[in-house]
Amino acid sequence: MTDIQKNLIAGEWLTGEGEIENRSPSDLTDLVGIFAQASSDQLEATLDQARVAQAEWEAYGMERKQAVLMAIGNELMARADELGTLLAREEGKPQAEGKGEVYRAGQFFTYYAAECLRQLGENADSVRAGVEIDVRREAVGVVAVISPWNFPTATASWKIAPALCYGNAVVWKPANVTPASAVALAEIINRQDIPKGLFSLVMGAGRSVGQRLVESPKVNAISFTGSVPVGKGIAAAAIQNLTKVQMEMGSKNALAVMDDADVDLAVTLALGGAFGGTGQKCTASSRLVVHSAVHDEFVEKLIAGTKAMKVGHALEAGTQMGPVVSEQQLSENLAYAALGQTEGAELACGGARLEMPHDGFYMSPGVFVNTTNDMRINREEMFAPLTSVIKVGSYDEAIATVNDTNFGLTSGIVTKSLARATHFRRNARTGVVTINLPTAGTDYHVPFGGRGDSSYGPREQGKNAAEFYTTVKTAYISAGAV
Repeated sequence: MTDIQKNLIAGEWLTGEGEIENRSPSDLTDLVGIFAQASSDQLEATLDQARVAQAEWEAYGMERKQAVLMAIGNELMARADELGTLLAREEGKPQAEGKGEVYRAGQFFTYYAAECLRQLGENADSVRAGVEIDVRREAVGVVAVISPWNFPTATASWKIAPALCYGNAVVWKPANVTPASAVALAEIINRQDIPKGLFSLVMGAGRSVGQRLVESPKVNAISFTGSVPVGKGIAAAAIQNLTKVQMEMGSKNALAVMDDADVDLAVTLALGGAFGGTGQKCTASSRLVVHSAVHDEFVEKLIAGTKAMKVGHALEAGTQMGPVVSEQQLSENLAYAALGQTEGAELACGGARLEMPHDGFYMSPGVFVNTTNDMRINREEMFAPLTSVIKVGSYDEAIATVNDTNFGLTSGIVTKSLARATHFRRNARTGVVTINLPTAGTDYHVPFGGRGDSSYGPREQGKNAAEFYTTVKTAYISAGAV
């Protein structure tokens, strides 16, 4: 009998109002675990305790907070092999990617451990004689973290770490698809020297626990990563309480390949950007905008490289692309493969379900050619191992195509021209721009976020995280009579 994995409610590990099974998308006979689903009453209890714990935590000394975050980060990095394997097992990304994600999650915590000691204020003279001004940041209060399944440990960590660093309490609702990684991270955090109930894990369905969380007046800020429709729903609920909101949502990232590009490099970047993490990345290269002068060579090599990719069990050596995360996601992916052909695009390779030795959610990576930017496969986020090639005749047409989207998260260009690279960097309407690099892959110490439908609110990561997780207080001090 498999033990039920519990929620962390007001500092106690508790069962809930039901349970869900979690099975590996690589092998449906592999039961990862059974996980409790929190009740609305438990959510209220944990929010009440979080407010008490937050006041206590904010009063901790800087070095005491630093030690907590450093311990969390160090344990994540030390256990990257173990927890990365668990992550790969339940989410489906190759084991090496899972290990890398957990290690990166640890780096988020150690980075913000250092930031605990760098919380410097400002001072100024007033326009009034004998008055001085002190400006500093204080914690927002109770932060709701709602994280996705595609980077279940890293995305949660880049929200939780700064929230704790700046003195907040955290109530975390992870995606129900990847609960094992959530429990593992929660266990590490809960073992530290923190007030009871400062950090909570509430697993459950978005339509119940998630909705109740974002509607609660006991929440001071909400950090969300997920789809545009869900994000808009969260924003609509949050505004009723004037709750602070930060959201990272959809994308339709483009990699532009110019006539002077190193084609072999461009193909390598496209393959990694489009199919890394089974294409289930908000930074994936889902549009390949290719100059006509190198189009045919690029497409030929891209198709060859795509066909050569090894699709397999996430834990098998040599796997380059694992299964997609769920049956629902697989069905949606296959529907997009069919839609593209209905729209007139040619599916040059892949895009089909694969029969494998293990019963799982496998599909072959797919490349569309002869596409136009007005097709739905080039307008909507597919979140699939599918990419589209769009032929253009000039650099000007390329950057216009890159910018012709409702999204604006990442974009990239492959070129040997410094002038083009500089122009692209300045004129691409995305929050992140890459030059001769994949569109996927960002650092933890600098801002991350996009424009348009991709992001809303202050940027995540780096020092910019303080904009969301703190509030500014300006104090005026009179020196009094001499």
